Amino acid sequence: MNYSYIIIDDDQESVLKTKAMADSFSELEFLASATNYQDGLNLILEHTPQLVFLEIDPADKKSNLSLMLINELYRYLKIVPKIIVTTKKKDLAFEAIQYEVTDYILKPLTRIDFVKLILKLSKSNTESEISSLKQAVVSHAIPKNAEHIKIGNTEKPLILCIKSYGDYRYIDAKDIAYLQADNNSTDIHLSNGEMITAFKTLKHFESVLTYPFIRIHNSYIVNRTYISRIHNGNTVCYIKNTTIKLPFSKSYKANIDLIISDFSNENYLEI
Repeated sequence: MNYSYIIIDDDQESVLKTKAMADSFSELEFLASATNYQDGLNLILEHTPQLVFLEIDPADKKSNLSLMLINELYRYLKIVPKIIVTTKKKDLAFEAIQYEVTDYILKPLTRIDFVKLILKLSKSNTESEISSLKQAVVSHAIPKNAEHIKIGNTEKPLILCIKSYGDYRYIDAKDIAYLQADNNSTDIHLSNGEMITAFKTLKHFESVLTYPFIRIHNSYIVNRTYISRIHNGNTVCYIKNTTIKLPFSKSYKANIDLIISDFSNENYLEI
């Protein structure tokens, strides 16, 4: 598979070196380069590359290059390019991981760095294809309630695996009351009051969790099973057995109306 790419780096010599290294791989197709934040953003929006080689610690601070470019991309693109950070410093790696970058390569770049990158991309594509096939099969067994997956004549709960530096935490989806965005991570609030942080965006969880999980705000996804009250006047909904009130925004009002309608269809007695 071929991958189109853009280089964003304030050092023109570094741009040429990265391009020269990438040119030796037939899988990589150069589109354009930029030396500052705004030009880089414009190029990405115009060309929609699959990869972006990004310097995040520029010598020229006026270039404004940083990981914040990734946040800006989410404002405009449904599918954000894979970001490969290229820089001289190791100490920005942790922050880069929180932004879910695909790779973090230290300068000077070497050929083996690109070999590893292409192998990683190839592996990711293969796993994605397998996952899509599995999802296609599973989707036939999920008519409405995504808290359970039906296999044969048995129902199995949907389990989320939250990974963090070798720590694997398994959560039953039905125990999640709501999810709250926290920059580029997400706080998962369980019905027992416990909170777990996942280094994935709320948008990511919106794409993998279906009904009864519903987006009600830029910062919140709620499990409608745990809603005890909806107040349209104050634009909030209440979580069962707690004093927690989650705001909902006008842009997601249609989802709130859907929840209200859904409750009405479940033979609730209105008094």
